[in-house]
Amino acid sequence: MNQPTTPSVADRKRVRVHHLTEAKAAGEKLTMLTAYDGPTARIFDAAGVDMLLVGDSVGDNMLGHANTIPVTVDEMIVAARSVTRAARRALVLVDLPFGSYEASPAQAHATAVRLLKEGGAHAVKIEGGTRVAPHLRLMVESGIPVFGHLGFTPQSENTLGGHRVQGRGDDAAARLLEDALALEEAGACAVVLEMVPGPVAERVSAALAVPTIGIGAGTACDGQVLVWTDMAGMGPWSPRFARRFAEIGAALESAASDYVTAVRSTEFPAPEHTFET
Repeated sequence: MNQPTTPSVADRKRVRVHHLTEAKAAGEKLTMLTAYDGPTARIFDAAGVDMLLVGDSVGDNMLGHANTIPVTVDEMIVAARSVTRAARRALVLVDLPFGSYEASPAQAHATAVRLLKEGGAHAVKIEGGTRVAPHLRLMVESGIPVFGHLGFTPQSENTLGGHRVQGRGDDAAARLLEDALALEEAGACAVVLEMVPGPVAERVSAALAVPTIGIGAGTACDGQVLVWTDMAGMGPWSPRFARRFAEIGAALESAASDYVTAVRSTEFPAPEHTFET
């Protein structure tokens, strides 16, 4: 008699946090993209993306800021509501923005509660290692799933000296592993590794029971995440670690240009676009 098999993450009707660890154990690669609005979330959800990250990267990708630091909790909640209303299968996680958690575990907990209650988030993400482990532990003990984020942490770019690869050298690599283990011990359900040398990310991934999600961290991570505008080629530039899977920005500009020409030439609207009495 055939034994029933556990469905893969790709076959899940709804991706839950415990499915992530199951995927790692089974050697299934996990997928994540950022999303900030309903239409984009619906498309990515239908495409089979496992996790949608409502990132504070909304600041420099959608709101016109130079970086993520100005983003507020209220702005994250609006974006989260849009994404969670549209996603039917993907797990939706939301960033704790700069200034909303650093002061104390209680502050982090209060912000996370708002993101779940008002934004509909399924999980939250926090930047930092050993220093924020108590913050993470309190949230997890309260029933809030939490992702960690190590390596290059955008909210700390002023301290880190800009967009710089982290974890280079034996000492830095050891600290990164120590931070990752501290987050796992505090209850993290996964850890994002950003701009970390591939061999270091591989060592961290092997040491953790929970999945690692890489962005500029090589192939050995248990999953990958990209900012969707980088993935889709929305602008003239994208980071070295991002592959442009399409050139949507150029296609959108071309469509808008064609629209302008059609309106000015009175080609649009045509009779088929006009209501009769």
